[in-house]
Amino acid sequence: MARRKVIIMGAAGRDFHNFNTVYRDNKDYEVVAFTATQIPDIHGRVYPPVLAGKLYPEGIPIFPEDELPDLIDKFGADEVVFSYSDVPYEYVMGAGAWAMSCGAKSFVLLGPEPTMIESEVPVIAVCATRTGCGKSQTTRRVAEILTEAGKKVVVIRHPMPYGDLSEQIWQRFETIEDLKKHKCTIEEMEEYEPHIDRGNIVYAGVDYGEILKHAEKEADIIIWDGGNNDIPFYKPDLWITVVDPHRPGDELVYYPSEINLRLADMIIINKIDTANLEGILEVRENSMEANPFAVIVEAASPITVDDPELIEGKRVLVIEDGPTLTHGGMKYGAGVMAAMRYGAAKMIDPRPFAVGTIAETFEKYPETGELLPAMGYSPKQVKDLEDTIAASDAEVVVIGTPIDLRRIIKIDKPCVRVSYDLQIIGRPNLEDIIYKTFEL
Repeated sequence: MARRKVIIMGAAGRDFHNFNTVYRDNKDYEVVAFTATQIPDIHGRVYPPVLAGKLYPEGIPIFPEDELPDLIDKFGADEVVFSYSDVPYEYVMGAGAWAMSCGAKSFVLLGPEPTMIESEVPVIAVCATRTGCGKSQTTRRVAEILTEAGKKVVVIRHPMPYGDLSEQIWQRFETIEDLKKHKCTIEEMEEYEPHIDRGNIVYAGVDYGEILKHAEKEADIIIWDGGNNDIPFYKPDLWITVVDPHRPGDELVYYPSEINLRLADMIIINKIDTANLEGILEVRENSMEANPFAVIVEAASPITVDDPELIEGKRVLVIEDGPTLTHGGMKYGAGVMAAMRYGAAKMIDPRPFAVGTIAETFEKYPETGELLPAMGYSPKQVKDLEDTIAASDAEVVVIGTPIDLRRIIKIDKPCVRVSYDLQIIGRPNLEDIIYKTFEL
């Protein structure tokens, strides 16, 4: 029987994992191409033979997603597999209609069962219903609880392989020097550096089976630190899902948010300190209806500002986490909250000052508005970010990103740094659930 020809639609993360777990070394299928979107400069590369396996001695080409119709025709594709996250249901079904109208015989969504790898050590998965819900501070708090209980924690982060894939099969991060060694982007540093600062070891890369083999050797418990609103790559013993009352309803209409909601053991309604009551009640009601068996708790993410007096009365440029503003769709973050709380005279619009790839980002995501996303997927984009800040007429820069950008780029203006942590309100709390689950 002829092998079914497959195209995997992705964004340099879930797509590679789906291939590795379902299609690699599977003689029933021939993956003829990946397509890429969301992340700049992923297309034009090749998924290398060292990762693709013995069936693909020349690797697998990666094309821009907008070439999908031509690719279906060129390769005679039987199946198109949708393999990225944080998109509304109508987008997913639109992609399905697009693929099948162009000749694909089927449109596939791979669920948790065939793609979650089983670990020999316990796993806690921290997931969310949208980018920017608060997974990072939740993961840090989970790691802190386990460390205080005397457990050796290893964090495995959702993939962000934006460099040479053959050199990113598995990566281990313990020090800031490791970030430099692996040539991390701003987006990678935002996820790894806060853990490193707290003494947590982080693994990431492309092949999550290989990553797990190394992590298991030094972990008592593994924390899966999810990306976007994706489902875990490992089968969890405790599944935590964070929901956002600033975007009520998204938990039921974004893919794969509802999977995380329905399969969670614990649902955290975050940001209750800044959300309105209607939003909090809506996500609670939706969570209870979708998953009546989950423990639902509420949490705040209080902010801390290092030099708040610099903000008062000033024209400020607010920089927020890039993915949260772009495909995450958030209109504000911790930086905006700090600017409002400490009396900024005005938050300036960065768009007139944007250069190069930053200007292109605003064109692609016009809803971003009067905030500067901290984009840094390449050295050029990092330089464009630096030049955009320099060109602005701001008096003060408010840095609301998970890392201090002053370590990465040169900022020619006074800056304040905004940070935030998770604070569970009431009982049961994270400690109660973790201690009960793992009998600590």
